[in-house]
Amino acid sequence: MESRVAARRRLGFVTRSASSAAVDAADLAVVARSVAETAAAHVRSRRAELFAPTGTAPGNDAVTSKSTPTDPVTVADTETEALVRDLLRVRRPGDAVLGEEAGGALSVPDGVRWVVDPIDGTVNFLYGIPAYAVSVAAQIGGESVAGAVVDVARGITYWAWRDGGAYSCPGTAQAPEGEPIRLRANAIDDIGFALVATGFAYAAGRRRAQGEIVARMLPRVRDLRRMGAAALDLCMVASGAVDAHIEHGLSPWDWAAGGLIAAEAGAHVVLPAPDSRASDGDPTIAIAPGIADDFMVMLAEIGATEALPEV
Repeated sequence: MESRVAARRRLGFVTRSASSAAVDAADLAVVARSVAETAAAHVRSRRAELFAPTGTAPGNDAVTSKSTPTDPVTVADTETEALVRDLLRVRRPGDAVLGEEAGGALSVPDGVRWVVDPIDGTVNFLYGIPAYAVSVAAQIGGESVAGAVVDVARGITYWAWRDGGAYSCPGTAQAPEGEPIRLRANAIDDIGFALVATGFAYAAGRRRAQGEIVARMLPRVRDLRRMGAAALDLCMVASGAVDAHIEHGLSPWDWAAGGLIAAEAGAHVVLPAPDSRASDGDPTIAIAPGIADDFMVMLAEIGATEALPEV
């Protein structure tokens, strides 16, 4: 059987490895957390200003669409990314930034690149479903070395830095900051009891293929969960709220912080290449370590380790 390492290389995935960068990853994590929490406070306040407490009215001029008519972007997304870029310009002048809304070069630069998702889970944000996040990560050589994800509605911050561990604590605006909790992926050894988080693309062809994969997976695991925010899914693997996550066609800003947080919590993590595009359709995978081997075998058997095209 082909080894997991060989399979990852064949598929073009990036796996967790030590960084040779001289920049202090712990210092970058402090910046990532501070910026993400400030941005999350803005998102929290704008939700109340732009929309009803739950649900949203059609034709709201705060919402436009992106890749498909069902892929929304709100004025809060663009405002928040602009805020993050301004904060990073002050804290880390000269660093590159790649963001979901304002873009940036996918090619890996010299030095530090910040990868930003101002609101991961925009549809949830739009409808008032309390599962959306701000994600900020620092990469060097295309690998994340520090990152923070803020669960905006619940006021929880997750953060990590390379070889420093992953942590969470109650967040800034809704609850006083407590002692950080060291995160560990669940100690589970049977995929039949695995609770698996997943998500679906906006393109109809890829959604169809993802549905077929889910149909093959569901009889072999405990159950599936679809939260609608990949960054939170990855943090949930880290915290033990789920046992695994798989989703095809994520962009770097979806996984840059959450993938590091899951890896630093001991999860087995497989990520797309740092210059990948959502249209490439590669899977992002995070698995509790005790089931990683069996889960990867199962994913290969059901066709989930290959890229899924958009059409």
